[in-house]
Amino acid sequence: MNTKELYQLYKTKMQKIADVKYASAVLQWDQETYLPPKGNDIRGRQLATLSEIAHQQFTDDATGALLRELVSKNELSDKEQKNVELSLYDYTRGKKLSGDFVRKMSETVNRSFHAWIQARKDNSFAGFEKPLDDLIQLKKQEADLLGYEHHPYNALMNDYDRGLTVAIVDNVFKVLKPQLSDLLDTIKTKTQIDNSFLHQHFDKDTQWKLGIDILKQMQFDFEAGRQDISEHPFTINFNSNDVRLTTRVDENDFGNMLWSCMHEGGHALYEQGLPTEEYGLPLSEYCSLSIHESQSRLWENNVGRGLAFWQYHMPLVKKYFPQQFKQITAEQFYAGINKVQPSLIRTEADELTYHFHVMIRYDIEKMLIDGSINTKDIPAYWNEHYQKYLGISVPDDKNGCLQDVHWSHGSFGYFATYSLGSLYAAQLYASIGRQNPSLERELALGNHTNLSDWLKQQIYPYGRYYTSEALCKMATGKTLDCNYFIQYANKKYTGIYTL
Repeated sequence: MNTKELYQLYKTKMQKIADVKYASAVLQWDQETYLPPKGNDIRGRQLATLSEIAHQQFTDDATGALLRELVSKNELSDKEQKNVELSLYDYTRGKKLSGDFVRKMSETVNRSFHAWIQARKDNSFAGFEKPLDDLIQLKKQEADLLGYEHHPYNALMNDYDRGLTVAIVDNVFKVLKPQLSDLLDTIKTKTQIDNSFLHQHFDKDTQWKLGIDILKQMQFDFEAGRQDISEHPFTINFNSNDVRLTTRVDENDFGNMLWSCMHEGGHALYEQGLPTEEYGLPLSEYCSLSIHESQSRLWENNVGRGLAFWQYHMPLVKKYFPQQFKQITAEQFYAGINKVQPSLIRTEADELTYHFHVMIRYDIEKMLIDGSINTKDIPAYWNEHYQKYLGISVPDDKNGCLQDVHWSHGSFGYFATYSLGSLYAAQLYASIGRQNPSLERELALGNHTNLSDWLKQQIYPYGRYYTSEALCKMATGKTLDCNYFIQYANKKYTGIYTL
């Protein structure tokens, strides 16, 4: 076979494997949205079987031989070469995990997820402890099988952001924590913002319609996606023309649904912007979860919690809820949605205290994986550090260590990307503003075109071609720099709280 034929063989094989993976993803989406409770056990079996099949197909010897032959060729285009190199990297990493291990992991995740759902209903960590511990032991094995330097948690973080390490994240938090603490201490001395207008009664169906409208304003393509309700908001894609996001609605908290829609909408826009022609290949996949989070945090916070956005969209909110917001100006709304106050729930936290929620989870994960603490210690550690960092007493497990779905999915190594995403978002948004000084004026007129076009040109089309740091440098001229977020936060909250 010539190089062109070999590459086509590789592409066909990778796309067939992707078909299996995305079929599994459809079942996972259904599991979190519409699956009837009695379907749990068989659904777990179905997911495990598909995971095992996809893994076996990808890690068979024939795939390895094909990839090694292709990577040595000189006739490939730049993108083709990168696809093959990344697939060989994935193959080498995947080869370290047996099909039996992958199946066992999938089955354990399924049990853990449904135990988490029940534990939340029971408001008791006790029912989740054993399934979670089983999963944690498997994640420790996975770290050992994959291999790592310095810390076993590095092996797991690498799945979400290639090259990310404990040393890197520890250093980021070392810089960020004192800056945030100082800003929070200053805010505490000021008169607190009144945001009581966000905690009236807001009809569920009306909130839903508003959320759909906001997503349309963000240019989410409903011909290539949909939104549903789930226990924990998430975004999933089966290809760039079929992207699903979910939200949840609290009739007594206006922000719950709104920020979920904008956050997940940012994720979904990224997925819709990935190159369809690369389906099944690494260049059709997102760069990293840190960059993915930068997209959700940019839309949720830099845009969605910005004054300019609401100078245009406040009439839309008043159209849906005329009585609740009758006397509220865009400026009052802007201040209210940016109220800084420690809270229990990460997804509802303000931009500043949010990072302490992430730090607590990150520290817990590190210690669970290196054995510094055990699974049974999670509630006590969680409650102690919410008091230490945020001054909050955790009333129960549902509002404490059971609030996130991630651990039940086995997503250890994920949480740091939430903070990194916020930092990347601030840096990207600053770069957009430098290149387009009229950005805020455009947003105040309801014009997102230049913002969207910049993201479509600088972030979406590259897939996994670049690492997070390389993509950031290409788009902004620098690798990740915490000072962009610190400057953004100081400027914003100085204005809101008259610091």
